[in-house]
Amino acid sequence: MNIGFISFRFAGTDGVSLEVAKWTAVLEAMGHTCTYFAGQCDRPAARSFVTPAAFYQEPEMLAAHQALFSRPTRTPEETAWIQQWRAYFHAQLHQFVRAFNLDLLIPQNVLAIPLNIPLALALTDLIAETGIPTIAQHHDLAWERKRFLVNGVGDYLSAAFPPDLPSIQHVVINSLTQRQLAWRRGLNAMLVPNVMDFATPPPALDDYAANVRRDLGLADDELLILQPTRVISRKGIEHAIELVARLGRKARLVISHASGDEGDAYEQRLRQYAELLGAPVLFVGDIIGDEQGTLPDGRSRYSLADVYPHADFVTYPSLIEGFGNAFLEAIYFRKPLLVQRYDVYAADIGPKGFRVVEFDEYVTDGVVTAVNHLLDNPQEVAEMAEHNYHIALHHYSYQTLQRCLQALLGMFG
Repeated sequence: MNIGFISFRFAGTDGVSLEVAKWTAVLEAMGHTCTYFAGQCDRPAARSFVTPAAFYQEPEMLAAHQALFSRPTRTPEETAWIQQWRAYFHAQLHQFVRAFNLDLLIPQNVLAIPLNIPLALALTDLIAETGIPTIAQHHDLAWERKRFLVNGVGDYLSAAFPPDLPSIQHVVINSLTQRQLAWRRGLNAMLVPNVMDFATPPPALDDYAANVRRDLGLADDELLILQPTRVISRKGIEHAIELVARLGRKARLVISHASGDEGDAYEQRLRQYAELLGAPVLFVGDIIGDEQGTLPDGRSRYSLADVYPHADFVTYPSLIEGFGNAFLEAIYFRKPLLVQRYDVYAADIGPKGFRVVEFDEYVTDGVVTAVNHLLDNPQEVAEMAEHNYHIALHHYSYQTLQRCLQALLGMFG
């Protein structure tokens, strides 16, 4: 089949872009052809349909979004603006379907999180008009974010986030969202978790990546504690800083990604907190990218996969996650890790039997002792890592995703 993915962007290392790359790999191995509609797209140009206004950070879209979610009503002018852009996106989407002769659509978060309302309305119109088979994957729903609770677009949220149409099969990434979708909207959804290619172990460290520690400025006897996330408040990075401060070892927290779209206020708070606790922290989002390369100033740029092998320990103290890509990455690279028991982890991931250091709400003396114990016992870490890898291979591999996709495609006959 010809399959069209639709989202705000397919670029960089955000969770949606990463998962779509995995879905694409599995679907194309099954013999299908994948194409992309987005505001930003780093996929092959010949298979991409780029409409810049689809990206939620496009200035006009961002300004409208901020206004519509600042008060409980909207103006007639705002309604007219939404309808004008709805018509524009409607035409663009129809052109996308025709250009690639699409048999199936896979919207990614467009019909879930209200970052571009006219795009979602236009997509809902297209699906209703054509009855085109659609697998709508929802990573984040509007009711899961406090900033969407006050709004002047409740009618649109009910219509398109997500829509109830007979040709749509809904997909979610955790069981909590699955239950909420059924309770709030009366919609059944298949649970398809995030995955990694656990059947293919990570490659050996190459010569280029061998210089990571040196380029980060770490001493030979200094531990690298990796926080492999963006710098946003729901990642709970202050807990990782506290852990480093309390280990009583020569260790440095390395935060791999930049703040991204959400400003730098949280990063400034973390810098101040680290200084207050005397915890060495490196923010290295400027030299960690999608792939290896050279920065304009001549420094080497590394991928996150280059950094993982050098990590002595991984911290993942998130307060909220739709699933947990960084958790799977740490397991994939066979690293010990600290996890805050966020809701989805407690409901879906932890019960699988992973062996990690867990905590609830704050870092205790017992947590610090457990981490230090692992740092002192590499053989125990190796056994733990192997145990975790085999659990992930069973539950979160590409083979798991392929079985789910085969079932989804089978629903359309």
